[in-house]
Amino acid sequence: MAKIDCLMLAIKKNLLLLLTLLGVICGIGIGFAVRSSSPSSSALLWLGLPGELYLRILKMMIVPLIVSSVITGTASLHPKANGKIGMVSFVFIFVTNALGTGLGVVSFFVFRPGVESGRDKVQSALVTKPLETQDIFADMFRNIIPDNLFEATFQQTLTEYKYKDIVNTTSGKSSLVIVGKTLGSTSGPNLLGLIFACTLLGMATSALGKQGRPLIDVLEALTRVVIIIIRWLLWTTPIGVLSLILVPVAELDDVGSVFRDLGLFISAILVGCFVQQVIVMPLILFALTRRNPFRHMSAISRAWFISFAAASTPVAIPEMLTSCEVKLELDKRITRFTIPFNVALSSNGSAVFIACSCLFLSNISGIPTTTVTVLTVCFLTTMSVLAVPSVPSASIVIIVMILTSLSFPIEPIALLLAVEFLLDRVRTTSSVVSHTMCAAVTHHMCKNMLEDIEVNDDIHVEMTSEENEEMLAETMVLERNKNIEFTDK
Repeated sequence: MAKIDCLMLAIKKNLLLLLTLLGVICGIGIGFAVRSSSPSSSALLWLGLPGELYLRILKMMIVPLIVSSVITGTASLHPKANGKIGMVSFVFIFVTNALGTGLGVVSFFVFRPGVESGRDKVQSALVTKPLETQDIFADMFRNIIPDNLFEATFQQTLTEYKYKDIVNTTSGKSSLVIVGKTLGSTSGPNLLGLIFACTLLGMATSALGKQGRPLIDVLEALTRVVIIIIRWLLWTTPIGVLSLILVPVAELDDVGSVFRDLGLFISAILVGCFVQQVIVMPLILFALTRRNPFRHMSAISRAWFISFAAASTPVAIPEMLTSCEVKLELDKRITRFTIPFNVALSSNGSAVFIACSCLFLSNISGIPTTTVTVLTVCFLTTMSVLAVPSVPSASIVIIVMILTSLSFPIEPIALLLAVEFLLDRVRTTSSVVSHTMCAAVTHHMCKNMLEDIEVNDDIHVEMTSEENEEMLAETMVLERNKNIEFTDK
């Protein structure tokens, strides 16, 4: 009887997680069943609508959650703590992104996808316009410092090109050439700019002391309200997951052909992300914090499934915060800064995908994989993933940029689009694992400093109180003496 009670308690505690997993399985199964009946575009529209609405309502809460949590998290920290937390987080992000790039290269050489394929296996061509590497980084810096904070909540800066089709008189081939640039925008919240602005607001609020406390109280209340709303919405996750996975599976034209041609490539990415999530990141966590990595992975499992279903790390922010603060007992002042900061800059799952994809596509095009090519791809990938734009299939944009920088053919990139729906979800889960482990590492390295600051603040308050009492006693003595003197006169 006791065992049954324990089982029922465990099921009740993890009910949402179990329902989400069931939604994933049902989405894949129903997707293949629907695919066999060749559904129309209208049928796919309505089948995918619940998932679309699920994403829209979660995205609706992302901006207020980031704004309130980053300001309150930064304002509650000491100025010295802000600098150290930011530095620890950035070093962790850069190192894990570099490790992700290395894993992508290793996975490529282990599986060697595309070595025996050649151009004849490319089933379709994707007409892609050239991009310039410098503009990707220039846009990143422009987005870090937005010129309009209101616009940053729904759009971000993006360089737009004017192209001209030039025909080579010798070969007769035409190519697109950039003839002009303008500064435009693309839809989607500018997370980099919001985090930068909110960090400044939080530091200024902290510097005001008691005068800034009312603003902190309001934003802390807003954070709690948003998190409660999101927790309500998370119970719709199983339906949203089922819908989000069902439609991409049902839209596949020829599953057998896709998996035959790209089987090695898919295996390389899956194994690379598996090693990253199960071996590399847990070892880093244990080496730096001595925390149990398996307990950590269990605590973030719900956020893992949400990110897999939505193929988006911002959507999983609320659940990542809940997992870190409630289940892992991390300081909320740290988590509410590091999690959004990681979402904006950390993409180590994408680093595995991008590095392996660039080498795979170069093989498909018949270009030999030299040491110079590998080193160049590693450098460009590690730097570029810090500036992955917030657009659908953003990693594809980075791959186009790297291939263009290396003067490699970009037509074979059409192969990646066939399996993008799966690999996008897999690499997103790698990023979620990294984000939460960054919060744990930062908490471990900065908690002593936070405790020292709290102790010093308490001592300062006690000394100030004692000084006030002494000053008050001296004032009362002086007033009494004055009264005595006045009475004598």
